[in-house]
Amino acid sequence: RAGGFSALPRKVRYGLGFVAAFLVLFTFFALILWGASRNQKPVVSVNSVTFHNFVIQAGTDASLVPTEMSTINATVRLTFRNTGSFFGVHVTAQPVTLYYSQLLMASGDMKYFYQPRKSQRKVAVTVVGNKVPLYGGGAGLSSTPGPKGVPPPPVPLQLTLRIRARALVLGKLVKPRFYNNVQCTVRLDTTKLGKAISLKKSCTHV
Repeated sequence: RAGGFSALPRKVRYGLGFVAAFLVLFTFFALILWGASRNQKPVVSVNSVTFHNFVIQAGTDASLVPTEMSTINATVRLTFRNTGSFFGVHVTAQPVTLYYSQLLMASGDMKYFYQPRKSQRKVAVTVVGNKVPLYGGGAGLSSTPGPKGVPPPPVPLQLTLRIRARALVLGKLVKPRFYNNVQCTVRLDTTKLGKAISLKKSCTHV
């Protein structure tokens, strides 16, 4: 007794063969698109940071422990460019942070956005730290002029951001993800409050 695939009616065999061939070709095409999309990673350029306010003052933490407190208000400006030629990307980010040594001084959230293919946009992120306890970690930090009006020394900070872009290729079947991790060194100079500080040569992608 004949059995298996050959026992099926000819039209059924043709139909199954067509479905199998379609699935193979579709999978192959999807893999090609996935591979091509991986080479079109978005580009993130951190342009500048503007410090609007910087204050070091005595205070107490939530447990009433006396300590120095730091307040920072800044705006980070960056450019996001989607290099993809056939897909848009959904863009989110972890909080943008400013660290002094190992001490978190300020942070801010970048709003979600969708970026169409082959396009770019400028993004501004507000980074704030309000009365952050220093607990001795900021010994020597000052925001007020010294004797004879000498300005305090600039404060070395590290700006960190991690941006994730997710593309939808072929609907939701192919979903490549791209990550941009950027670290920038910046000096907070109280004599330059309100002025944009260029970071175009101060950042590395890690």
